[in-house]
Amino acid sequence: MSELYKDSTASTPERVEDLLSRMTIEEKVGQLFQQMIAPGPGGTVSEGDPVFGLPPTRGLIEDKQISHFNVLGAPDTTREFAQWINSLQEIAENTRLGIPVSISSDPRHAFTDNPAAALMTRTFSQWPETLGLAAIGDEDITEEFGDIARREYIAVGIRTALHPQIDLATEARWARGNGTFGEDATLTARMGCAYVRGFQGTGKFGEGFGTTSVSAMAKHFPGGGPQLDGEDPHFEYGREQVYPGGMFDLHLEPFKAIIAEGTRQMMPYYGMPIGTEWEEVGFGFNKGILTDLLRNRLGFEGIICTDWGLISDVEIMGQPFPARAWGVEHLSEKERALKIIEAGADQFGGETRTDLILELVAEGALTEDRIDASVRRLLTEKFELGLFDDKRYVDLDEAERIVGSEEFRAKGLAAQRASITVLKNSEGAAHLPLAGDQQVKLFVEGGNAEAYAAYATIVDSAEDADVVLVRAKTPFEERGPGFEAFFHAGSLEFTDEERERILALCVAKPVIMDIYLERPAIITPFAEGTEEAPGASAIVANYGASDEALADVLFGASAPKGRLPFDLPRSIAAVVEANSDTPFDTKDPVYRFGHGLSL
Repeated sequence: MSELYKDSTASTPERVEDLLSRMTIEEKVGQLFQQMIAPGPGGTVSEGDPVFGLPPTRGLIEDKQISHFNVLGAPDTTREFAQWINSLQEIAENTRLGIPVSISSDPRHAFTDNPAAALMTRTFSQWPETLGLAAIGDEDITEEFGDIARREYIAVGIRTALHPQIDLATEARWARGNGTFGEDATLTARMGCAYVRGFQGTGKFGEGFGTTSVSAMAKHFPGGGPQLDGEDPHFEYGREQVYPGGMFDLHLEPFKAIIAEGTRQMMPYYGMPIGTEWEEVGFGFNKGILTDLLRNRLGFEGIICTDWGLISDVEIMGQPFPARAWGVEHLSEKERALKIIEAGADQFGGETRTDLILELVAEGALTEDRIDASVRRLLTEKFELGLFDDKRYVDLDEAERIVGSEEFRAKGLAAQRASITVLKNSEGAAHLPLAGDQQVKLFVEGGNAEAYAAYATIVDSAEDADVVLVRAKTPFEERGPGFEAFFHAGSLEFTDEERERILALCVAKPVIMDIYLERPAIITPFAEGTEEAPGASAIVANYGASDEALADVLFGASAPKGRLPFDLPRSIAAVVEANSDTPFDTKDPVYRFGHGLSL
């Protein structure tokens, strides 16, 4: 019998059905899993990673028949990155059916470095966080970012984006707010759709979904923002999502838009809905959410992949990390797996327990027809992306030419500049823009002073300065140890010691305060001040911006265009009193959504 699935002239449905007919149950079940992997030294195939509990990669492909992988970390060079993924494809090509691997990634182009949310890849172009794209508010720039990121991903062999994150950041304390487009549903929908067009090549930069696309997995359905007390559901204490304002449907609005835009994949969140019509179990286990709502009511026909680690307890960074089986902790691992499949998911994120599914089939609890339905979706994606044909391997020289090119880095730097948001600009020595040509003696705290030397005379102490620049970050409560420490959650207020230290600087010298807004920081003392402590002379916000980008804005070489993508609350008490599911609900915010001054 001819191998029709290898014939590039045949239609995708024909190729899928031909391949499906040849697959053993073990090969089918392997498709239902997407595990994390990391490169070995020098971009070699890893023999395992004890820090994150990752098994040897070769065994996952050859023994468990897994062909979907989420990349952790990155080799030191673009060439090693591309060669590593080519090596994975070579291992896969030598399996019985030669099914290619599909490589996915969390965001890699901004400044966050949290292995559970986003990763810096230093050879890629660098852009502001998605909050910064929202601050610019320009769909064309967001789509262009998606296009450039798409080209860099494809150059090294990444074909699925585990993003965009289109949750609404309605709970200011939530650790994942930095990956969103803010708290406004309309802005989030516009930016999310532009983002998908860029990655999937379905807008002005592409040719439609196909061999030059990166498949976008939108998350976290049905909206991960309304966390009880702002705690994150990676951890048991953050498992509850609550809707005191009755705003469940508002959080669906960006998902409705992105489904209409054609996003190919969807990831439900860890959290469990409390006090709604839906079953009080995690969204990945929730048939009402995945089948009744997402599939039937909203009409989503693409791939549903759970968030990572819903079945098995593991150890990460030397610490126990229980499965995020919220609401179904009492179920066995096999029962959890069955509930996920019955809920309507196609794929288990961050798991390798193929044995559980094989046991369910052998026992008659799960039919092969049900497995086939999900495998069809997953194989279709591989064929549509060209992975069975000329897109299996990447060209190493081409990867080096494309990734981090001068043009792409310049575009990223321009976006960093544009996203900067001027919140306050008083008259006086620190009035923006500052005079260049070395006219200002500048002391820089918290940044690379050399980046400002082209414009100002850099001094070594605040006492010797005309103006002091303080680069600060949104406060957070220390969590940990280990993996938990990556999540910046809890209070948004500066400690008493840090607040008084900065205010004392403001008394002594004109201060420009730049703050990295990964969440809506409480900056009331610096924005308003008192007669005794006048606060900062100027305040600007960034969402991931280098010192080079900030210097160009502060000294007038580039115009900032940013507008706040969320309210900045007046106090932590106002945050605690607000409804976690309701946007713009904190009392009397210091600066409102959309605020931003021109220079």
